[in-house]
Parts: sequence; structure tokens; C-alpha cells
Amino acid sequence: MDWDKLRIFHKVARAGSFTSAGDALNLSQSAVSRQISTLEQSLGVSLFHRHARGLLLTEQGEILQKATEDIANKIRLIEGQLSDTSQLPEGPLIVTISDFLGTTWLAPRLQGFRELYPDIQLTVLFDERVLNVGMREADAAIRLQKPKQSELIGRLLSTINFHICASKTYFKKYGKPKTVEDLKSHSLIAFPSGAISPIPEPDWLLTLANVDRTKDRNILLMNSMYAISKSVQSHAGIAVLPDYMIRTNPEIEIVLPEFQRPPVEMHFIYSEERRNSKRINTFRDFLLKTVDSTPF
Repeated sequence: MDWDKLRIFHKVARAGSFTSAGDALNLSQSAVSRQISTLEQSLGVSLFHRHARGLLLTEQGEILQKATEDIANKIRLIEGQLSDTSQLPEGPLIVTISDFLGTTWLAPRLQGFRELYPDIQLTVLFDERVLNVGMREADAAIRLQKPKQSELIGRLLSTINFHICASKTYFKKYGKPKTVEDLKSHSLIAFPSGAISPIPEPDWLLTLANVDRTKDRNILLMNSMYAISKSVQSHAGIAVLPDYMIRTNPEIEIVLPEFQRPPVEMHFIYSEERRNSKRINTFRDFLLKTVDSTPF
């Protein structure tokens, strides 16, 4: 099979249309369509169902799409391994991190890294999904859990502690809860059940307060730790936030300090096959120095 045509098929399968794939490949829609038709003729099968709203893969197309996805991942991995042979900290580096940790902790510190290593082209992907580091959706990841796959290396960066808190303005208006039972009479902010969360037990506060998630009108649910922190700052209610976020805002005050949700470990993760990457190791060492100066 012609790899160039497979590459075009791969783009079309991902994009779902000839036009979008053509834009990505810098080819006309008609040129892309001709290449796919030629590939189908050479294979003797139809790869797409064509309809007015776009393209759908046939059963044969799904088989080929999986194969081309595997090939593309292996090529990306080889490209990374080849570039890792450089002994200088230079070239592209893609790191993925959860949105709230990336925006509130990592982003303010990146200028220091860029000043030290201007030849590393850093891309940070803020995403709650677990991107596949092994298949090079990203070169490295900062995750709030240990890697389970044997082919991944995980370096513990720090442990993040959490406390129950609210704004001083909120407490002035509604009073402070003195017991866990008092929480039921307050507005509580937490993750909705089943939502993708960067931390385990995201609804720990609701469990502690023993409130009915479906009936209690004092509960505000949102699937973003960053949004929860902003809601706390705007005096919307009581939530559980990381200590480092509480510490940076003098308006936020801890309440019921004897009740502390389980801490969460922060790990720097990368593939075993990339252990000699100068860029990855440089960024890892920068993070280790950074967390030493950050009380979590």
C-alpha cells in the first residue's frame, strides 16, 4: 500500500471530511477525494460511507484507521527518540497537565523555565483527559496519580494537601460551621457525581457533610477545580481547595481544619523509552527545584 495515500486516509478518517483533511494537508478537496478513491480501488473495498453531513468509516475503513493510527503513533515515537539523541536541551517539548494545576501553579512559573532554556519549544496542554504519553500524544505529563503502566516512569514531585475553606466575606455573612453537621446549612461547592476529575474522591466534602446530592438546594456543582476556586473567591460558598491556592489568597480562610481530605501525590511521568531525552530530563529537574520552593 502507498503510505502517502494511507497518510491522507488517516487525516480524512480523523477529520471526517475531505475539506477539513485537505486544509490540514494543504491539498484541495478534490485532490483528497481522488486519492481516497484511488486507495479504495487498489484495495477493492469502500472505506467511507459518503453522505451530506460528512463521512463515516465503513467496517473496512475502521480496520484501516486503527492500523494507520498505530503507524502514526510509532512514527511520532521514533521521531521523539531520534531527537532525544541531542545532548543539548533544545527542540519541541509537549507536556500535559490538568487544567486547574496548570493554570494556578505551573503557568506562573513557566517564564522562569523559558529564560533558562530558550531553545526548548514548550507546549503545555491543559486537559483533564489522560493523554497517552507512551504513544506520544504528549512527551511528558504531570498527573495527580502514580502511573500504573510498567513502560512509564513516574517521579514524585510533591504531595498536595487540601482543606475546607470559604471567603471571609462569606463567613461574615453566614457564620462559620463549627461541626460537620453545621455544613448542611451552608452552601457547598463540589464536583458533580461521575464528572471527570483530576483528583480522586472529588465529592469528598459532600460525603463528609452527608448531604443528598439530588435534593439539597444548597449545593453548587461544577466540574472544574479552577471554577470552584473562583466561586469561593466570589463568596458563593464552602469548598475543598488545595492549600497552595488558599495560601495565595488572604481573603480565603480555612474552617474545620481537623477534617482534611486525603492528600494527592503529584507525579512527573514520561515513557521509559524517552528516559535519555535531554529536554524531558531538563524540564523534570526544573520542576523538582520549583516544588522545593512551593509549600503544598
